Amino acid sequence: MDRRDQIVAACNRVKQLLLEKNDAYGDSALSPLNIFSQASAEYGIRNRIDDKLKRIKNAGLSDATEDTLLDLVGYLILLIIARDEGHDIQNHIRKERAASVNDNQSATSDTRWGITYDG
Repeated sequence: MDRRDQIVAACNRVKQLLLEKNDAYGDSALSPLNIFSQASAEYGIRNRIDDKLKRIKNAGLSDATEDTLLDLVGYLILLIIARDEGHDIQNHIRKERAASVNDNQSATSDTRWGITYDG
């Protein structure tokens, strides 16, 4: 197997994993239910990427953590899709801030941190 075939095979493994997980979890990464968390899709994916990187840092790379590498690549692909679809976290934060200020005329802001308090 030459390098090109190896690249295709590795990409196919990630593709298969992504498709299987998307079917199993109902597109939850890119279309979260937002029952407990109001985080955007991009923010949630970034958190999952951090979790995978932490697992690699703590457990190292071995045959036992190879699935973590595949998951990490998959989440990076989902992050690209989220950004392409406009799930950009900065836009999400700006929209939430604007809605919060507009919905609550008595809100006060801490401009140092970009936090709005209901009062």
